[in-house]
Amino acid sequence: MLRTWLPFEQPLVEIEERISALQEEQVEEPEERRKARIAELEKKAAELKQQIFADLSSWDKVQLARHPRRPYTLDYFNIICDEFVELHGDRLYGDDGAVIGGLATIASRPMVVMGHQKGRTTKERQKRNFGSAHPEGYRKALRFLRLGEKFRWPVVTFIDTPAAACLEEAEARGISQAIAFNMKESFRIKTPIVVIVIGEGGSGGAIGMAVGDRILMLEYAIYSVIPPESCASIIWRDSALAPQAAEALKLTSDDVLRLGVVDKVIPEPLGGAHRECYETAQRIKREMLAAVDELALLPTDELLRRRYQKFRAMGKWLEAVHPRLPSAAGAGEGTLGAEGGS
Repeated sequence: MLRTWLPFEQPLVEIEERISALQEEQVEEPEERRKARIAELEKKAAELKQQIFADLSSWDKVQLARHPRRPYTLDYFNIICDEFVELHGDRLYGDDGAVIGGLATIASRPMVVMGHQKGRTTKERQKRNFGSAHPEGYRKALRFLRLGEKFRWPVVTFIDTPAAACLEEAEARGISQAIAFNMKESFRIKTPIVVIVIGEGGSGGAIGMAVGDRILMLEYAIYSVIPPESCASIIWRDSALAPQAAEALKLTSDDVLRLGVVDKVIPEPLGGAHRECYETAQRIKREMLAAVDELALLPTDELLRRRYQKFRAMGKWLEAVHPRLPSAAGAGEGTLGAEGGS
């Protein structure tokens, strides 16, 4: 059982297993004594949980975002949606299992919902390609966006992918073009779009479906231009340095919120979403509905204008004068110029 938990969680899991054993075992022991032992262990577990999750590194949070027990998109749909009718296929090539979506009712409101789905068993992971979408997956997502626009329903997207499919077959079918086209068309969709990063927000695999009016993110999700292992392999020629790469990439929810890439972080229950799936789903639902209600008040032209400006404003640079070159603007040698955004 411990194999399905992260190394830093295992001391906590061992205590929880002892509690479960005490609650279930049939022994000749005074009830009060057994309850006292359970209460003592529960107090110890609560203190240990608080201690563990109060001091997580960036790499720890990467592991939490990939946790084998972490809820996936369908898990949240089953809790959040009053009704959900799944739609299949891109109507051009095929049905990509890495992207799911369809028509839903949430709190009596009609919506279009979609997202990445990774899969838990070996067979399902192969079917879903571990949540890495092919070109037909992005065309399928665009189909959902256009359905939302047609019906004038808001679209909610759940992001959870390590990256887009990168095998030869995906390249042959135009994966880069599919991602770029989705991004371009997303800026034209005339209905509110809410995006929620629930696990891994990896590279083009994420951004191809993550253009929206509100970008929300779970506390222990990550959002990055590249996985830490790949970054470490490129920069230091050693994937074992992934923990250092994770720190440098600034991929945690706190980091990307500070950088203005997401609008709000949704706190997870203590211990992570994988311990309290239902409670996490309710927190997502509250924030999602609040965002949808706010966006519904905007005229369409203003909605599109703000969406465009939101992404144009992301990113910063510093202009500097090379110490050996004269400043074209007349600034002193080696001084920093103005900071701007793009």
